[in-house]
Amino acid sequence: MYTGVSMRPKIVVFASGTKNGGPSPRQSGLRPREGGGSGFENLVGSKGLDADIVAVVSNHEHGGVRERAERLGVPFIFFGPNSDYRKIVADSGAEWVALSGWFKFISGLDPRKTFNIHPALLSQLGGRFGGKGMYGRHIHEAVKKAFDAGEIIESGFTMHFVTDEMDRGPAFFEHHVPLKVGMSAEEIGKAIQAAEHEWQPKITNMVVHGEIRWDGKDPKSLVIPEKISV
Repeated sequence: MYTGVSMRPKIVVFASGTKNGGPSPRQSGLRPREGGGSGFENLVGSKGLDADIVAVVSNHEHGGVRERAERLGVPFIFFGPNSDYRKIVADSGAEWVALSGWFKFISGLDPRKTFNIHPALLSQLGGRFGGKGMYGRHIHEAVKKAFDAGEIIESGFTMHFVTDEMDRGPAFFEHHVPLKVGMSAEEIGKAIQAAEHEWQPKITNMVVHGEIRWDGKDPKSLVIPEKISV
């Protein structure tokens, strides 16, 4: 959390969460009373992230993300119908934008400084688990269907820079999670979320400190340390 003057990188997190506090049928892998936004809370509390979370943004004015923000003492920003991404980021003072469970289309932000965590492998089956409609529980239901059909044996998550083409910015980290016969979409979601909570702060830290970087234009300019190459 941001607590005053600091030389550390400053991040604003966009996290939709749920419309109301408590679990949502649209999201899987959430324990009762979480209400969405657990990735945001995990970032705030992580010792592996040497950066300041200056604010969190949600498109639900009184939802689970706001409840978490108030509990953690992180400034909350409501993303309303007339909100402007660039103004929100500029007003927050953030240098970086982290999307963590953000269900709205992003446009107009600096692709060098904006990155997302997607709860599936975007490289899998020609990108089937990314793009329009692939968010929250919908993703895990699609993964389960493919697994039950014998098309895949694993899922995972992807971290990537964000461009105006949904889920198609350069990926810089994938983590694979094996699937077991009989897993429900909810169980798949829980397994992916556990992996996200372990890795997201570490990889986010590498991005905001320049170990992972991109010029925002040429995919060949993407720099990824060899030990985490996708």
